[in-house]
Amino acid sequence: MSLSLVFACFWVLAATGVAMLPMRRQYVPGVALLLAGPVLIGVIWYEHGMWIGGATLFGFVSMFRRPLMFFGRKALGLPTEEIPK
Repeated sequence: MSLSLVFACFWVLAATGVAMLPMRRQYVPGVALLLAGPVLIGVIWYEHGMWIGGATLFGFVSMFRRPLMFFGRKALGLPTEEIPK
């Protein structure tokens, strides 16, 4: 197994651990994971190709769908108080 996939496994474990924290303690580690995710996905995509990279991208978007919707709505200038489910 490549080093990038080992880091991806640790990233998933860290994201799961952060999800178990109370909401007020999730922000700092959550943002760090949110910023590290695309870099890790890019390295995996480069080393292992489109299918494995796409699977990691799908997993990332699945885990961080709410923050990504928030930042997307904020970038488009839409209201962010209530994100539709």
